[in-house]
Amino acid sequence: MGVPQSLLDALPPPPAPVAMFRPYRISGKMVYLSGLAPLDDDGTPMTGKVGQEVSVQEARHRARRVGLALLSNLQAAVGDLGRVDHVVKLLGFVNATPEFTEHPLVIDGCSEVFVEAFGHESGTHARSSMGVTSLPGGISCEVEAIIALK
Repeated sequence: MGVPQSLLDALPPPPAPVAMFRPYRISGKMVYLSGLAPLDDDGTPMTGKVGQEVSVQEARHRARRVGLALLSNLQAAVGDLGRVDHVVKLLGFVNATPEFTEHPLVIDGCSEVFVEAFGHESGTHARSSMGVTSLPGGISCEVEAIIALK
């Protein structure tokens, strides 16, 4: 089973790093994808605090956009997403108010992309999701990933 064409068609161009880091690092059969921000269609970072200016549903949509961008960087790293054995782990951060407690629901937007791409067995992963008081540039979420290759 390959990655659905509809998902491949939805991938944005790989985002360029905005600071002193690589978008990915391959070590053996592991790919470490740097954390990404949600970007709108013109590449502008999507900002705002979840639980204040940004609803759970909108934040989840933004985390989905991050998942698509991570897949795009993964494809750039390995050339063919068919080389992926499984998704090992995601680490998600949500820029949220102190009272906000639904961080896992937000990061589910990203997790769902990997399950859609690689199926339940290979796409489901270990994960941590946490709230933070701020993220770079005021972005509403950031997610990084660790992927195992065949």
